Amino acid sequence: MSELHSTLQRLAALPADRPQGMPGAFYTDPDRFHYECQTALRWGWHCLGRVDEVPQAGDFFTVQVLNEPIVVVRGDDGELRALANLCRHRGMPLAEGRGNVKRFLCSYHAWMYGRDGALLRATRMENAGFDAASCRMHQHNTHIWNGFIYVNLDAQAAPFDHPDLDALVAPYEPENFRLVHVAEEDWMTNWKCLVENFMEGYHLSVVHPETLHGYTPTGMARKLGGGGGFTSYAANYPRNITSRGAGAAGLSEEERHRSTLFSVFPTQVASQAATLLVSLSIFPREAGRITVKWTMSVYGDELDDETIAQRIALWEEVNREDREKLERMQIALGSAHAVEGPLAGEDYEGTVRDFLVWLAAQDAAVQA
Repeated sequence: MSELHSTLQRLAALPADRPQGMPGAFYTDPDRFHYECQTALRWGWHCLGRVDEVPQAGDFFTVQVLNEPIVVVRGDDGELRALANLCRHRGMPLAEGRGNVKRFLCSYHAWMYGRDGALLRATRMENAGFDAASCRMHQHNTHIWNGFIYVNLDAQAAPFDHPDLDALVAPYEPENFRLVHVAEEDWMTNWKCLVENFMEGYHLSVVHPETLHGYTPTGMARKLGGGGGFTSYAANYPRNITSRGAGAAGLSEEERHRSTLFSVFPTQVASQAATLLVSLSIFPREAGRITVKWTMSVYGDELDDETIAQRIALWEEVNREDREKLERMQIALGSAHAVEGPLAGEDYEGTVRDFLVWLAAQDAAVQA
């Protein structure tokens, strides 16, 4: 592990015009993964989904972040909460999947909780030491940003604060997009592989020749802002393609004629376009396995049902193409010859360097 720490610091210190990526052990070593779960992943803000997945009181969905089962629920007061999804009695999960509840009822001993996490009933609990008020479901730190729900497992977490990213996506009005699709699947790859893959335009024309090359060719990718826990790039459209929609009134022609891809480290990647917003939430499970939850949202009513269905089908194919490549690569990264290699220039893989530098900063914080 000490060798991996020093390697990461050395790579992060390389000049920007001579960048190199991480060697295979960073993606395959179980000890490295365990270390990340205790540090960068536990400290980070994780995107759980969109607020309009739970629009009404009692609407909920469940998710697991690292070793923490969570239920996201809309309370009677309209507040959205991320509660620890286990009974305070013996640890039985209280909810599964998604739906709507009036109360959370434990299937083991029938303890009952309100939609705010308060314990309402504990049958036959008459011991002198029992205190119902101290048996609430734990409530995690949450933050709502542009219609996304974030949670942080660290009680002392730094605030969610990305002013440069705010400015980059604000013209699209992402908070005004409405949800049209949610899907989850497991990928046999390391979490960092998907962050890096989604956030570089270098592979677009090679991996996605039929699905993406026509309107986001590699040669038109341009790096945007980065640093401070995020990175971004523009997948620009050729001028001769059909309009993909007008979107928000305040968008410039440049913004309307590209997909603005961004990552909120550690585990969210997203593509923001004028009328379409796709976000992938990455939930690391093992060194070589992740759960991917992806959502698609659209701006207003500009896209009809047929077009939305076509966009969903397109993104299903894009995800399949990426998944196939990353799962093959994950096997090869176990090789002793999977050493650090040179990255492409700023416009194509500068985002990968941003991510590496951020990871190194998390490591340095541990060592300080």
